[in-house]
Amino acid sequence: MTRLQAAALGCVSLLVLASCQTPESTEPATPVAAATSALAAPAAPPVSPSTSPNTPTPQPVASATGPHPGEAVYKASCATCHDNPEATRSPSRDNLKGMSFQFVNYSLTQGKMKDMAAGLTAVQRADVVSYVTGRDTSKTVDWAPGMMCTGARAAVDLEGPDAATSTHFGFDSSNTRRLSAKQAGLTTAQMSNMELSWSIAFPDATIMRSQGAIVGKNLFYPVTDAGKLYAFDLEDKSKPCVQWVYTAPGGAPLRTSIAYGVLGDGTPLLVFSGLDSTVHAVDPRTGKALWTKPVGTYSHSMTTGTPSVLKDRVIVPVAQFEISVAADNNHDCCTNHGYVLSLDPKTGAQQWRYDTMEDAKPLRDRGDGKQLKGPSGAPVWNSPLVDEKRGLVFFATGESNSPPAHKNTNAVVAIDLKTGKEKWSFHATKDDIFNSGCGLNPQPTRLNCVKAPETVYRDVDFGASVILGKQSGGKELLYAGQKSGSVWAFEPDTGKVVWRKALGTGGALGGIHWGIAFDNDTVYAPITNVGRAIPGEWDGDPSIKPGLYALSAKTGAIKWQFNPEPPAGTPAPAPGTRGGWRGNVFSTAPAVIDGAVVAAALDGTIYVVDSKTGKLLWSYQTAKEYDGVNGVKGKGGAIDSNSITAANGLLLVNSGYGMFGQAGGNMLLAFKPKT
Repeated sequence: MTRLQAAALGCVSLLVLASCQTPESTEPATPVAAATSALAAPAAPPVSPSTSPNTPTPQPVASATGPHPGEAVYKASCATCHDNPEATRSPSRDNLKGMSFQFVNYSLTQGKMKDMAAGLTAVQRADVVSYVTGRDTSKTVDWAPGMMCTGARAAVDLEGPDAATSTHFGFDSSNTRRLSAKQAGLTTAQMSNMELSWSIAFPDATIMRSQGAIVGKNLFYPVTDAGKLYAFDLEDKSKPCVQWVYTAPGGAPLRTSIAYGVLGDGTPLLVFSGLDSTVHAVDPRTGKALWTKPVGTYSHSMTTGTPSVLKDRVIVPVAQFEISVAADNNHDCCTNHGYVLSLDPKTGAQQWRYDTMEDAKPLRDRGDGKQLKGPSGAPVWNSPLVDEKRGLVFFATGESNSPPAHKNTNAVVAIDLKTGKEKWSFHATKDDIFNSGCGLNPQPTRLNCVKAPETVYRDVDFGASVILGKQSGGKELLYAGQKSGSVWAFEPDTGKVVWRKALGTGGALGGIHWGIAFDNDTVYAPITNVGRAIPGEWDGDPSIKPGLYALSAKTGAIKWQFNPEPPAGTPAPAPGTRGGWRGNVFSTAPAVIDGAVVAAALDGTIYVVDSKTGKLLWSYQTAKEYDGVNGVKGKGGAIDSNSITAANGLLLVNSGYGMFGQAGGNMLLAFKPKT
């Protein structure tokens, strides 16, 4: 790793807010004495800080009298990260150009970068936003009116006992990420030979991170950057149309996938959350908000996991991104932790709250007279599983940000559905205290960073949602995938470990990153990063490579593995860089459709493999340009997060994920069987 890359690893990117720190967090930097940090106040010329989120209209990109006014701000405050996206996992300059003015401005005023941009005036913010986007994007293309449904297709149809086929992150209440041929309208044989049916390009977007809810022929689809939720009618497989559009108040970016449910009185409800930690409850028939509820408590609270809609409550997980700023000596470290809420589905009023730990207290002098505080951490990045039969809510957590490393960090947890009281908790990896920018051996000047042996410093939280899988004999186990590369199986009533299968030792971006899937006595686990051998955990088996693994749900034994090689001529990653993350490695959550597993790689390739044998059935490279049916030109890129669903005979895939040096894009792609 170069000195520049090591230095850049110590900084927080301008738009790292678009990624939660986990599942998408950062690896520790290689310690370099000369490393610098952009976590300190921006190095722009001294100004009076502006706290108003209102920013003047951006200046034109070109100037007849000299350089763009935002260039100096960018070079002083932003270039260290964004000119080195491979090392910092921040959006590259190319990806920034595809973002909207509103989205970048939100990042600097109310999002993850508000602390970093506190020293910029409103004019400086407008200048740098205009500079990095490369254009005035204060006005975006409104393509929806030209695609509005007419006639019978204009009405949202939610009828039928089996109409709802994807209601949560994991499609069903057990989080299996499994759809039958009937639910998807696709068979394994049909998915062996497919073609692009249509594409929609979303202007001013580069991060396609969330999946929609599917009810009948309706797709309720969120676009993060735009802060919009679209209701699409998919009845015509070659020509979707728009039924309504919901825009978040203030245009705040959205973040989570969409949950759908029907309340006890028969009221249908869509629930999702935004980057500003606001929960939105929307009527799927009209697109009108029934209520909104801010749920952020701490200075860096955020929502990432998909809520759950039940007849009498909505379950909402809450994370926090203090991990991304805590290495800054100016930060009061550390006071944030994760929690889970139960809200009244009619009003959004809180019914109960479960905190992953107690509030932080002063621990010891950092060395400058200020107190290091703890415990902290344990964000809930994933989407809780609600087991109404047992009356339990299952979820998993992230690492610690300050000592002591609480038992509920890197943990799988079960709480009571009615009261929120903890039933059991399993602490998978102990002493994992991690902050971005600290490095493996933090310098004495980093006062919030702890060292070994107080921490193992691995950042191996649970980003993937847990699954409740029923085996052929009727036995149920709870399955969890960890960024350490391990798949775990638990007794759901007690938390007792039944088996653990280590597929490497993972790393800050996986191991197992976004999700796993379950069907037919098999757990399907994508491995992004194998990691290094660690005695007592994994022996360094050379046959374990990045790819997709099918494990016995009863024992954890490998049934098959699918490890595609990079295309011929692909250059090897430079030593010390993460170029390989953009290749044929799997980070997004897979889906099982009929007898096939659909997985996707960071180079933009979709793979359909036989669920019993792992044999490749079909593949498609999405990282290219498209003419969207909405009249907007776009491009595909990396496929990450939770991007794969199916409905009405169409395989639906997001393409474009402009974080961590990966290729951004703005596409929703629909594939149909060739005839």
